[in-house]
Amino acid sequence: MYLKKGLKSLVLLAGLVLLISACGAPRSARTSHRTTKSPSSSHSVDKTSKLRKSMTSYAGKFKGTKYHYGGTTPKGFDCSGLTYYVFSKFEIDLPRGSYNQAKVGKRISLKQTKPGDLVFFGKRGKVNHVAMVVSNSSSGVEVIHSTSSRGVIIENINKSSYWKPRILFARNVLKNIQ
Repeated sequence: MYLKKGLKSLVLLAGLVLLISACGAPRSARTSHRTTKSPSSSHSVDKTSKLRKSMTSYAGKFKGTKYHYGGTTPKGFDCSGLTYYVFSKFEIDLPRGSYNQAKVGKRISLKQTKPGDLVFFGKRGKVNHVAMVVSNSSSGVEVIHSTSSRGVIIENINKSSYWKPRILFARNVLKNIQ
């Protein structure tokens, strides 16, 4: 009898702990939320736009930070370490590694990119670099990324003789963030 009551209490306690921890869990860029047309749809778009602006503004604070292979802190970033760090500060769960980040979100054309979207680079279809879109205008797509030669920089990839031929695709990882 006491064992049964103790087990029941333990199960209830475990369920309560899971419920509480789930409320504060980071938003996952991998999850998808159902979207419906409703009066609050424009509110959701405004919220996402504000999030995109906040993220790119925050990322810009790291301009000039040195490159560090495997780096995930302001002491030094590699390319995916920068995106991982910025997204985590906004409680968005993004995996480490450009190859893994390339599997998250919805694939979009470079022309469709908005601030906060990710652009992936590589050779022969193999992803080896990631950058975050800062702006997209008629003059091209500006990204922030950590390069091994210059650290964290902002540059127009459409005008870069190095990066332009290496562009593979872009992904919107913020589309379903609420």
